[in-house]
Amino acid sequence: MILYQLIDFDILRVIWWLLLGVLLTGFALTDGFDMGVGALIPFVGKTDNERRIAINTIGPVWEGNQVWFILGGGAIFAAWPPLYSTSFSGFYLAMFAVLASMILRPVGFKYRSKRPSQTWRNAWDWALFVGGAVPALIFGVAMGNVLQGVPFRFDQDLRVFYDGTFFGLLNPFALLTGVVSLMMLLTHGASWLALKTEGTVQARARTIGSITALVMIVAYILAGLWLSAGIEGYSVTSAIAANGPSNPLLKDAARIPSWFVAYDSRPWIIIAPVLGIVGELLALISLRRRGEVTPILFSSLGIIGTISSVGLTMFPFILPSSIDPRSSLTVWDASSSHQTLFVMLVSAVIFVPIILAYTSWVYKVLWGKVTEQSVVDHSETVY
Repeated sequence: MILYQLIDFDILRVIWWLLLGVLLTGFALTDGFDMGVGALIPFVGKTDNERRIAINTIGPVWEGNQVWFILGGGAIFAAWPPLYSTSFSGFYLAMFAVLASMILRPVGFKYRSKRPSQTWRNAWDWALFVGGAVPALIFGVAMGNVLQGVPFRFDQDLRVFYDGTFFGLLNPFALLTGVVSLMMLLTHGASWLALKTEGTVQARARTIGSITALVMIVAYILAGLWLSAGIEGYSVTSAIAANGPSNPLLKDAARIPSWFVAYDSRPWIIIAPVLGIVGELLALISLRRRGEVTPILFSSLGIIGTISSVGLTMFPFILPSSIDPRSSLTVWDASSSHQTLFVMLVSAVIFVPIILAYTSWVYKVLWGKVTEQSVVDHSETVY
């Protein structure tokens, strides 16, 4: 027996669908609070030292956290090539905006405190705000468009054609899901500040985090109601070979009245949106009750539930097409080869635990609060 045949092709496809969700969730959990803190810097800090406190809560870890972003992009490229080519082509300008804004973050960290000018430092603080808020918003907008279907199609040679525009992505439902994403990560950032700071910065973070958590819950419920009543879903209408070739045109698909049909056939998936709402609600309560460790834990549960609710609701679709449902990409027809997925799985089994162990060790070493005194005492060496 050939080694990669030890695991069936259909099982490998599901495993890599799950791993893709794990990588995206890992990115949201770690780099998510980096983006949240960056977007909160102008609001939680009124003095230069207060803003430096906020910056230095993420200063030692933001580079490591972005590993999850790279892993997620790499996994899409290697495990789901049609998804990579189609989504990155369709969302090209949006991805450019994300990358451009994310570039502001390392530049802002490095240059912000190089000059004593308050004008100089304020400008970089707002650059860090852009570097945190814009990606958080655009990721949510992208997810809203995926739920509605993306205007692409394949020809018989599997060449992809995209008929949308950048401004077409900014439709009302997508902007609502963008608000959900932004508020979710702002709450996560505020929860991180509640853990890592004290005094005035911590108090402001708790107040802002309570507000953003409430807005997130309301926006998430509204998005769910809109999705159930006003957004069509997609369904495979023909037989599909779970072990077959990666050719989306070998199936038939059609629009259905709602994505929520999935909850009729798989009622257990309701746990995901419930976890999203309950997690954010508990984070809000913990922030109001002056919790320190619990807000970040509950915020993390909210993020896991929110992201999982999208993937579980859409399964087996990964990227539906709004102009040609047959071209929609699913778990069963958009993956790399059987052998490629197996080799990647072996690599993931080896290296992901190493990354997790190293990341855990870093957070253990850096455990503790960032205080104003520590920033003043090490003014020349910290951000």
